Amino acid sequence: MYIPRLNVMEDRQEIAAFMQRFSFATIIHSIDNVPVATHLPFHISFRDDKLLLTAHFARANDQWQCLERSRSLVIFSEPHAYISPTNYEKRLEVPTWNYISVHAYGQARIISEADAVMALLENSIHDYEPSYMQQWQELPPDFKLKLLNGIVAFEIEVDDLQAKQKLSQNKTLQEQRNIIENLSANTDSTALLTAEYMRKRLEQNTD
Repeated sequence: MYIPRLNVMEDRQEIAAFMQRFSFATIIHSIDNVPVATHLPFHISFRDDKLLLTAHFARANDQWQCLERSRSLVIFSEPHAYISPTNYEKRLEVPTWNYISVHAYGQARIISEADAVMALLENSIHDYEPSYMQQWQELPPDFKLKLLNGIVAFEIEVDDLQAKQKLSQNKTLQEQRNIIENLSANTDSTALLTAEYMRKRLEQNTD
C-alpha cells in the first residue's frame, strides 16, 4: 500500500484497536495469477507479542485451499468520506477522499482441532453478541458438530502490517476543523466516523 510519511500509522495497539472495531475485512489470495477475495469477520488478538487474525471459510469456498500454499493479505478499510474543496481557504483546490486502511500480511495455518475451532466460534460470539452465548451453549452437540464440519478455521500470524490514515494532515488547522465540522453535520455514518477519527487525531496533536 502506498503510504506517504505524513499518513503512516505506527502504533501497533492503535492499529489493532482499529482492526477490532472494523473487523469485517477482505482476505485476498492469488489462484493461477487471478486475485480472489472473500469478506469475513476476523477476531484480532495478541499472543507472545504476535498479532494474530482468526476466522473461518465455508468449506464450500475453494479459497480456503490457498491458505497454507500462499501468503494471505487481509484488508481492513473503514471509515472513509468525500472531502469537498469548499472546506479549504484557497480556491485552487480539488476534491479528495479521507480514509483509514490497514493491510495485514502473513502466513495462515489451518485450525483442525475441534476444541480450537469451537473456541474460535465462541470468540466471535464474545466479539459480536455476548448475550447469545447462553443460547449457543444450549444447542445440541450434533448440531454444533455439523457446523464445525461445514467450515475451515484458520489463523494468520501477521508479519507485515501496513496502516494508513489519510485525514487531511497536509491541511491547515482551520481547514481540518472545517472538514470535521462539515462531516459531523452529515447523516452518513462513515462521514461521522471519519470526523471522529479526525477529531481524535487533531486533539492528540494539539494538546
